[in-house]
Amino acid sequence: MEQLKSPEESHLEENHSIKQSPKSAKSSEGPESHQNQKVKARWDPDEACRPIIEDAPVFYPTAEEFEHTLDYISKIRAKAEPYGICRIVPPACWSPPCCLKEKDTWKHNKFSTRIQFVELLQNREPMRKKSKKSNVASETDETFGFHSGSDFTLEEFEKEAAYFKECYFGMKDIMDGATENQILEPSVEDIEGEYWRIVEKPTDEVKVLYGADLETATFGSGFPKSSALMTKECDISGVLVPWLYIGMCFSSFCWHVEDHHLYSLNYLHWGDPKIWYGVPESHASNLEDAMRKHLPDLFEEQPDLLHCLVTQLSPTVLKAEGVPVYRVVQHSGEFVLTFPRAYHSGFNCGFNCAEAVNVAPVDWLAHGQHAVELYSEQRRKTSISHDKLLMGAAQEAICALKELFLLGKETPENLRWRSVCGKDGVLTMAIKTRVKMERERIKYLPTNLRVEKDGKGL
Repeated sequence: MEQLKSPEESHLEENHSIKQSPKSAKSSEGPESHQNQKVKARWDPDEACRPIIEDAPVFYPTAEEFEHTLDYISKIRAKAEPYGICRIVPPACWSPPCCLKEKDTWKHNKFSTRIQFVELLQNREPMRKKSKKSNVASETDETFGFHSGSDFTLEEFEKEAAYFKECYFGMKDIMDGATENQILEPSVEDIEGEYWRIVEKPTDEVKVLYGADLETATFGSGFPKSSALMTKECDISGVLVPWLYIGMCFSSFCWHVEDHHLYSLNYLHWGDPKIWYGVPESHASNLEDAMRKHLPDLFEEQPDLLHCLVTQLSPTVLKAEGVPVYRVVQHSGEFVLTFPRAYHSGFNCGFNCAEAVNVAPVDWLAHGQHAVELYSEQRRKTSISHDKLLMGAAQEAICALKELFLLGKETPENLRWRSVCGKDGVLTMAIKTRVKMERERIKYLPTNLRVEKDGKGL
């Protein structure tokens, strides 16, 4: 007789689909529970595919160093940038304002989720080919993506995440010295090996949920509202307005670079670790080539596939193609920093909450200009005005230098601006480069379209 299900259990089953494979059926045997009777597929440690790669560097700033975040990024850049990614462990005295677990927020506010099919992140057929086989057309046959899932409060999602992880890894330990109800908690290494087994050698359908790109206006933020560069009417989500990410085991963020090749700063507020992989800017093109080589049908169908953030490729495969890949295991209370045009990807090891924001120190300006040129070649729309940011930085620098040289007021802020100005300063060179490019562009315009000022061509 079929066992009756509570409303909560029925809801959990609807959101997680794990089809049983012959090998996984055997591993489900053991002490029974209502949840284990429904979800039979299990972790397969014998087939683990944990990639053998180096770890990215870890930095431990002092309280004084961490007081000025952008200055600290500049300080570690020479050592960290060759990896594309690094981990930063704040001083013990540092704690961001985080109201995410306050009662009102925790109990009542709901957020949307995306459904991710982990086994299809790397090994999947092009959607057009799939639709031809089934001869059934639908909206989802056009492109592969992450579809809308249910809405949850944080408390509801925590239960959802715990249910999935316990069902997938929660084999009861009945060995000597252990109680019947003791659950074997998988290590980070176990979870990583199983994640890439699902991605590389899929045998089951594994569907998970991710609360991604959530506005911090509802749940609060641990990041300040402004940066040393972006202060001029630039309320762009993810740039000045951070995003929240509520994860569960295996929920993924696929290979991508940040829009306009910005830096990203990511903080894990609480919960299980997040595993990252980074490829430095120097090998960005190599990663793109490797992805196209190994997934040609997907790129043929969708040339802008890497802009869609829906595709993984194993670090093991990339390494075999000569692409250096570095690992970061981010724990609660730690930052991960990614550098301009550094490809990165990863996944969550369980229920957690992270926050991410893009930042643009002055040294980013050259990277940002390159991004604009690439977007133009790819006929891709820009999401921010590079010229507006460049001119905004110039205005800030002028005000700082006026304060320093005319008023005689010396502050850490205006000294920072002075360091990027001058004949060979980073900001000066960025402006000169942009002016030169614009002059070249205008030179090739038809005469009647050239902008003129005071009767003279620019």
